Amino acid sequence: MNDKIRNVETSVLSDNWYTLRKVTYEAQQKDGSWEKHYREAYDRGNGATVLLYNRIKQTVILTRQFRMPTYLNGNADGYLIETCAGLLDKDNPEDCIRKETEEETGYKISSVQKVFEVYMSPGSVTEILYFFVAEYDQEMKVSEGGGLAHESENIEVLELPFTDAVAMIKSGDIKDAKTIMLLQYAQLNNLLG
Repeated sequence: MNDKIRNVETSVLSDNWYTLRKVTYEAQQKDGSWEKHYREAYDRGNGATVLLYNRIKQTVILTRQFRMPTYLNGNADGYLIETCAGLLDKDNPEDCIRKETEEETGYKISSVQKVFEVYMSPGSVTEILYFFVAEYDQEMKVSEGGGLAHESENIEVLELPFTDAVAMIKSGDIKDAKTIMLLQYAQLNNLLG
């Protein structure tokens, strides 16, 4: 526990899609005095993401889907190119990302390697995102992917040369933080060798 934070009170502002809470608390200042603060925290649960890569073909599997918040903030068509990802629900991160990978991309992977975990937007969102990498090959393809209809997912699966995906960061065609982080991780760690 943090002894410089006290009197934490929360109230629910919305639980329509996920949960938005107003948090009131006191924080001890450098001079020892206490100051009251107000924040809002959005709780959408924790998630996992994976970069699928193929060393032989020098390719990666990414997805493309509509993201309303980006559309509202200047993304003209609202579509983002991303690594496969999903919310944990009741799954552990490894089971979640295996399930999401099959649903979204159509590849049934068994072996995943956790590379790190990150608070993606700690000023307002509670989520921790677990990052994975996994090798894939054509024999792992069990369906066309595309997501689940009952979750209103309409996901396009992209197989791209790794060098093209990295170049798309510079060109601005890839603007998703988790995707940029995993592509750079792959580059820094020479995953595609």
